[in-house]
Amino acid sequence: MLKIEHIGIAVKSLETSNEIFSKLFNKAYYKEEEVTSEGVKTSFFQLADSKIELLEATNSESPIAKFIEKKGEGIHHIAFEVSDIRAEMKRLESEGFILLNTEPKNGADNKLVCFLHPKTTNSVLIELCQEKNKA
Repeated sequence: MLKIEHIGIAVKSLETSNEIFSKLFNKAYYKEEEVTSEGVKTSFFQLADSKIELLEATNSESPIAKFIEKKGEGIHHIAFEVSDIRAEMKRLESEGFILLNTEPKNGADNKLVCFLHPKTTNSVLIELCQEKNKA
């Protein structure tokens, strides 16, 4: 793993949260995007070498909707940038980690992503991500 790529924060309202975090960081988000397959709408704030991703559910079956219902708004996941997502998935699986998907999926911000099950990572949802153009 190279670095923390972003920290994902589950929010009820992207509009409200964009305003709050824009004031907090003294800058605007640089991108809003919908990931239909995951039932989320996201926005990103660039902070030096890492990012903050805000995630709002677009339907009640979205993992973000379920997370907020169970735990409320807050930190949802930590994403690590990797240079070869498939090799890292294979390595981590061989180390006993449970992958939530067997192949990388299309994620927001031009990324391929894979999540690790929190029960194998001390209850922290971990996302691996790699730029699509580096795959």
